[in-house]
Amino acid sequence: MTDMGAFREAVTAWAAGGPGDLARELAARVPVRTVVLLEGPSDRAAVEALARSRGRDLEAEGVCVLAMNGAMSVGRFARVLGPDGLGLRLTGLCDEAERGYYSRALEQDSPEPRTALRRTPDRARARDHAFFVCAADLEDELIRALGVSRVEELVREEGDLRALRTFQRQPAQHGRSPQRQLRRFLGTKKGRKIHYGRVLVEALTPGQVPAPLEDLLTAL
Repeated sequence: MTDMGAFREAVTAWAAGGPGDLARELAARVPVRTVVLLEGPSDRAAVEALARSRGRDLEAEGVCVLAMNGAMSVGRFARVLGPDGLGLRLTGLCDEAERGYYSRALEQDSPEPRTALRRTPDRARARDHAFFVCAADLEDELIRALGVSRVEELVREEGDLRALRTFQRQPAQHGRSPQRQLRRFLGTKKGRKIHYGRVLVEALTPGQVPAPLEDLLTAL
């Protein structure tokens, strides 16, 4: 495990109520300057895939990409990583439906009104917290960017087309748009969202990258 991987684990344990000594020690050793807070591992896979496609090594840049395993955890992570904890810059992605969790957590975290939830590129001071909002979630953004036909082509290339067609014939999927069906399909099997988080991002052309994802990478 890399030092950054150990740091992620230590911060997660601290946010869950454990001691923070190891996280503090690792933060100084790595060192870390920015933490990208994401709802889940599929978002992390997508962000890291886009960074690699741009030739960037986020760990070498002092950027920790961290999956919180749920948007409701953002308050706990903000407390241990923000001014009252490690004093790091926080950024990341959130879904439209979870804006409230992020706004409340970051308002409590910031000693002055410098936190923002943004849909457009940001030129704020580097110490500012900036989170970028996806309309529904990142998978939805990626499917809309690529188009249904291209995503289905990728599903076929990955050997999952039969499973997709079986899923689409289920009564619960009748009347849903192909885009909504694809979005739901990605979450029907453990590990599938993580796998396709990488696959969909790697299939994007430079002009197709969804704005929240592009803006996040630009802000790092």
